[in-house]
Amino acid sequence: MKRKYKILIMVFIMFIISMIPLSMLARPNTALNKDTVGIAVKVTPANWKVRKVNNLSQLSSNFKNNREIDLRLKDLSGADIDGKKKELLNSSFDSRTKWPQNIVSISLPEKIMSLGKNPGLGIRTLHNLGINGKNIGIAIIDQRLLVNHAEYKDNVKSYEELHCGRETSMHGAAVASIAVGKKTGIAPKSDLYYIGQDPMDIAQKSKINFNYTARAINRIIKLNKNLPQGKKIRVISISIGWNPTDVGYSEVIKAVDRAKKENIFVVSSSLKNTYGFKFNGLGRNPLSDPDVSSSYNPGLFWQKEYYGGKYDLNNTLLVPMDSRCTASPTGCKDYVFYREGGWSWSIPYIAGVYALACEIKPSITPDEFWETALRTGSAIEFGKNIKSCSSARIINPVKLIQSLKNNS
Repeated sequence: MKRKYKILIMVFIMFIISMIPLSMLARPNTALNKDTVGIAVKVTPANWKVRKVNNLSQLSSNFKNNREIDLRLKDLSGADIDGKKKELLNSSFDSRTKWPQNIVSISLPEKIMSLGKNPGLGIRTLHNLGINGKNIGIAIIDQRLLVNHAEYKDNVKSYEELHCGRETSMHGAAVASIAVGKKTGIAPKSDLYYIGQDPMDIAQKSKINFNYTARAINRIIKLNKNLPQGKKIRVISISIGWNPTDVGYSEVIKAVDRAKKENIFVVSSSLKNTYGFKFNGLGRNPLSDPDVSSSYNPGLFWQKEYYGGKYDLNNTLLVPMDSRCTASPTGCKDYVFYREGGWSWSIPYIAGVYALACEIKPSITPDEFWETALRTGSAIEFGKNIKSCSSARIINPVKLIQSLKNNS
């Protein structure tokens, strides 16, 4: 009887397992064969549900502490948000957000999104001059990408996954569109080589393992060797950083060193350690002009420490970060506005500008690029009384590119 009971239990367990989607049981590791490039994985949009919200106070109770309100995937069509302009100007929202009629009529969300799509600081002026990253390869190592999004689908030359989660990521769509997006990107004609990769190691209690990142960098180096001259990958964007105590630290440092020898600039959160470069991200009022340097202020996540005199910005290159509108993973024509960004958004911005610099001056090095960016950058117009910011500069892409043209 006990044996029969055990058999029934085993049959039941096997039945349950068979009903679980494969996507919940496995993490894909789908690389292309040998040294080829192409699309190795078909990725579908994220299937996230819209939530009905009848009162903005349901979301804004912690507004003062969180700095922003998350209105993404929210149905506010029945909510009363009169007198809530301050909260709305400090909100993140997307194409799936449903607004009350009075908000739609004044087109506030559309205006914020439109301004947020502009990369800012004269980038579109460079595009109008034909400087757009053409024939320059940008590689990105980040979470799973919605490959067919209208912003960048024509740029993607290669997509594969090495230790990557199954869920389509908001992070991947954002960084790709900031780097090469048609409407939102810095280098809209650059080629994109993307590796979907998540350094979190589930087998090791979700600790970060940078051995995976090192493998991805090495894979990009290998792919680059077979690309024709004049079409090489010149920069890798990795929106994460590593420390000596991290698993795989020595491996990822060796991989970055290999990339340097191949004339590939690796832009990551660890730029200070790998190249000696300091950078930080800028904030912006959602309704201010992205092309004017005076529109920018300290980023939301660090402005409190800055105005408290606890932030050293000497020799720091400042780039846009907050109030950006990017591709959304919820649909191939969807967009999302992020009131608060992070270095994750600044890193592909830097990578994109470097691609423009490579287009103008193919012989450029990261050192020359950084020195020129600081020399041609705009002085900050906030907190002038704080001595620690005297040598900080807001990147000025137009003057940077002009200087490189004059010295090429």
